[in-house]
Amino acid sequence: MRHLVLILGDQLDRRSAALDGFDPTCDAIWMAEVAEEATHVWSHKARIAIFLSAMRHFRDWLRQQGYTVHYHALDDPANGGSFATELARAIRTHQPQKLIVVEPGEYRVQQSLLQTARELGAPLEVRPDRHFLIPLDEFRQHAAARKQLRLEFFYREMRQRTGILMDGKQPIGGAWNFDAENRQTFGKQGAGLVPQPVRFMPDAITQEVIRLVEARFPNHPGSLRDFDWAVTPEDAERALDDFIENRLPLFGPYQDAMWTGEPYLYHSRLSSAINLKLLDPRVAIQKAVDAYHQKHAPLQSVEGFVRQLLGWREYIRGVYWLYMPEYLERNALHADANLPDFYWTGETDMNCLRETIGQTLRYGFAHHIQRLMVTGLYALLLGVQPKQVHAWYLAIYVDAVEWVELPNVYGMSQFADGGLMASKPYIASGKYLQRMSNYCAGCRYRPARAVGEDACPFTTLYWDFLMRHERLLENHPRLAQQVRNLRRLSEADRAAIRAHAAKLSATENP
Repeated sequence: MRHLVLILGDQLDRRSAALDGFDPTCDAIWMAEVAEEATHVWSHKARIAIFLSAMRHFRDWLRQQGYTVHYHALDDPANGGSFATELARAIRTHQPQKLIVVEPGEYRVQQSLLQTARELGAPLEVRPDRHFLIPLDEFRQHAAARKQLRLEFFYREMRQRTGILMDGKQPIGGAWNFDAENRQTFGKQGAGLVPQPVRFMPDAITQEVIRLVEARFPNHPGSLRDFDWAVTPEDAERALDDFIENRLPLFGPYQDAMWTGEPYLYHSRLSSAINLKLLDPRVAIQKAVDAYHQKHAPLQSVEGFVRQLLGWREYIRGVYWLYMPEYLERNALHADANLPDFYWTGETDMNCLRETIGQTLRYGFAHHIQRLMVTGLYALLLGVQPKQVHAWYLAIYVDAVEWVELPNVYGMSQFADGGLMASKPYIASGKYLQRMSNYCAGCRYRPARAVGEDACPFTTLYWDFLMRHERLLENHPRLAQQVRNLRRLSEADRAAIRAHAAKLSATENP
């Protein structure tokens, strides 16, 4: 064998650089399902299933195109359960002159592949992942030229570099983003009739995977009852078209809103397909921009969607590979509490967390504000150890791959990197949740109260967080006002809040 081409579970790109120059007469493809990827974090059943189903569909497409594929199935009795063991077995069996792989999406996997290839004396060629819009070397150049990394600077450079939503050298509409217009709430009238996203009923391959996951991982969190995710490029493009047609026009104004019983609202549900490389982000961006030019969707919605793909997604990938593996050890706020057990069960009397976690366990999905300002916010205010928060997010969402999940958690959600990636801790009291959702209407706690039996835990812990980190935050340009509000509290109020917060912390960390 000349080349053994390694295709990982999040590299299901039909135009992958790994396939360049493939010669079916002397090359072959290697793919492996391994238990290690489901168990190194306690993965949601839907997360396991979407990877396995998408991989098997990709395997079958490759074979239809004439590629030789050596596929190691999870239920193969000879399967050793890890990438290292399965790759070693393949190298010994086929004796390839060279291994070829596209840049992995996780440092742990990258190191495992490098070590296995080195130990067995197999040359390994790592090719760039052209699914992304900026190569990692160019992101490093961007970072080296700045004293401080910030999304806004990077995003503007990407707009200028690509010409997307640009009018010459200026942004279309005269502004780089429309955040101020994209924080609307539904108000008393509620969310109304929201167009539901297209669903993909499990075909024979997916049904087989669902049975396998239920049998092999019966005690893992989550449900497969509602599994309807895109697992092929054709499904992914249908999902994109459905979003552009039915939900993009209102995505911008309501992207931060939350509502009971509406897990998706106007969000795209495309992140899993894009992260598995079933859908090219360039295609998604172009169709959104076309919708603006065709006057189907307003600029505030299109720009908000484009920023997530052209800006945020590329930015956090760059941050991940720039700072790993040291990034994983950061804990700027010295958080050491344990993640509450209810994150795995949804069994809590806080309605916002019960709704968000319950939805997550059912579907493997929550939109970005639910992740940042409900589950992430509570962990931040409680002072949960960042590695525990990271392990939960990586395990529980169908779209989770470490390069995208870890910087979101450490940098954006938990401020564990001390401001390397984002400019401030995203903290708020229960009043924020009351303003942006209807969760508080179904809750026994009162968001305006910080002490007492009906005090909202978010509000109590918000003030306690400010007290714990007062010196760190007092001169922060975006948080100084919150510290000034804190200093209006009497010593008696402070003591009462501390006592109530200690009681909450003791409850979660007995």
